[in-house]
Amino acid sequence: MRILYLSPWFPYPLDTGFRIRVYHMLSVLAQQHRVTLLTLDPQGWAPAQIEPVKPLCEHVEIVEADPFNRPRAQQATRFLSFGPIVAAPFAEMSARVQQLHRQQPFDVVIASSVMMAAYTLDLPQVTRILEEHNSNTRWMYDRYRAQRTAMQKLRCWASWRKSALYEARLFPHFDLVTMVSEQDAAATRKLLHGKSRVEVSPNGVDAAHFIPGLAEPQPDTLIFGGALTYEANFEAMHYFLKDVYPLIKQQRPDVTLRITGSTGKAHLSGLALDKSVILTGFVDDVRPVVAGAWVSIAPILSGGGTRLKILESMALGTPVVSTSKGAEGIEVTDGQHLLIADDAASFARRVVELLADRALRERLTHTARHLVVSQYDWTAIAQRFLSWMEQVKAQGAKPSHQKMGIIP
Repeated sequence: MRILYLSPWFPYPLDTGFRIRVYHMLSVLAQQHRVTLLTLDPQGWAPAQIEPVKPLCEHVEIVEADPFNRPRAQQATRFLSFGPIVAAPFAEMSARVQQLHRQQPFDVVIASSVMMAAYTLDLPQVTRILEEHNSNTRWMYDRYRAQRTAMQKLRCWASWRKSALYEARLFPHFDLVTMVSEQDAAATRKLLHGKSRVEVSPNGVDAAHFIPGLAEPQPDTLIFGGALTYEANFEAMHYFLKDVYPLIKQQRPDVTLRITGSTGKAHLSGLALDKSVILTGFVDDVRPVVAGAWVSIAPILSGGGTRLKILESMALGTPVVSTSKGAEGIEVTDGQHLLIADDAASFARRVVELLADRALRERLTHTARHLVVSQYDWTAIAQRFLSWMEQVKAQGAKPSHQKMGIIP
């Protein structure tokens, strides 16, 4: 089959969960089908990074545009729009989709996230798949419930309802919608009332690349993998450094924490940093950094999907302490695959417990690695996706609906 894959981010370097997911999905798709990648390139990085991606695709096209950078007038009226501003189509991208399809029609078009959905809707006789990462409606609902002031609660309620209405109108035009966690999939099924097929396609890890033993774990070392430019990661570190880390240091005064990933324009002055906290910035190969820690932490408080940082740590043999939110979407058992704690005192206690108990670290390392290999290897995940794609293609495509007023 001829497949058009639309991505809001160029899938290299492999420095974010989004890029990692797209890269591995393309790798498996290309083994059996002819794939064209059409991608936005907000940072202008793609030309220098294109060589590792070329073997995965028959053709690669790049549009240098940023879905988060919109004209001021558009930003000023975003609260009144029918859909998220990041999903508003760029004219150049729309034109390229149409031109490519006219030149040689595609059998399937895959939109990686709702940011790419609009470009698929007026393509005739094509199977449309939305390969979404999180349920935005569910995330908005969680934000609404977390607010304390009446004004903020009202604003978040309006955003939640707008998102629900938008997705309820948009998603039925896709033959298949995938989400990375069962929680997000369940929320989407409830929204759609059976109008589209919804499946769970979790995040994964390359288990042959992320293997134990790449570094000697150092005593009393913690690792958090994730860019602080991402709101949920910054929130997690703000909470951990303020409320949890001091409790750990009281019992393990020599403890150190490494935070990997870009800091970009994050307001680091808002974090309780000290000399025991090391900001590595972007690391070309994060594996030895993670493998060299005694404990990987995931004090995540918000967001959706599944956390690649947890799966990668489990694959590398670094035991994990996470919140329930952080471990969401991964079929783990507390005390068997990782340790879960949802308040500051419990999180600190479980980290200290792991730092002090070698036998516990070794037991979690073994069971976690087995889980990753058996259920969360990228090859198996992408193969399931391929099977669903072929099934919905055989059932026949839904009609195009570009003129139905669902474009933001």
